[in-house]
Amino acid sequence: MRVHQRIARAAERAGRSAEDITLIAVSKTFDAATAQQAVLAGARDLGENRVQEAVQKTASVSGDVRWHLIGHLQSNKARQAVSIFDVIHTIDSAELVERVDRIAGELDRRPAVLIQVDLAQEPSKSGALEKELPAIVEAVDSAAHMDFRGLMTLPPFFEAAESTRGYFRRLREILEGLNRRRAPERKLTELSMGMSHDFEVAIEEGATMIRVGTAIFGAREKQV
Repeated sequence: MRVHQRIARAAERAGRSAEDITLIAVSKTFDAATAQQAVLAGARDLGENRVQEAVQKTASVSGDVRWHLIGHLQSNKARQAVSIFDVIHTIDSAELVERVDRIAGELDRRPAVLIQVDLAQEPSKSGALEKELPAIVEAVDSAAHMDFRGLMTLPPFFEAAESTRGYFRRLREILEGLNRRRAPERKLTELSMGMSHDFEVAIEEGATMIRVGTAIFGAREKQV
């Protein structure tokens, strides 16, 4: 697959192993049959933006799949999200942490979570500001029913992928700063960053999870 080749080349440039990078096939807006084809072709991690769409899809797609929520999580969708997603990339407030943790306890689930950091401060994007991170990190560390794995970001779209590098580098620096204050056994290991047009740059800057849709499934129809 061409995507795997691109991952391997980017990892080699960065002196990394491609095996350390998780490819999340973003199946949002595509039907369950298309997602199932991806699983049959070897995809093991599928990403969805909308909880309601994922509820229907996870019930239809079979196989050894880890489901990732990569879109904004509204608090009123938390129960559904916790029930179906293995990894939630978009934690962005202490209040959401508390709600997800409580529901996870009730459902006997233990999702892996990442904090979404808003580095560009675009009105259309979600995420926590850097100054808000300490309170959210404290809340996640105090949670009993989730595993804190790392950070996620969604930079602005640039035609030139190289223009995203500063955002990816900054997220890595934030993670490194958090880890300097954490015990070795609590080290954060995941950086979720990079999409179809810029994941090579993200890998060069330390991405461990890349969220790739168009390069795998093709162009999406514009949603009304």
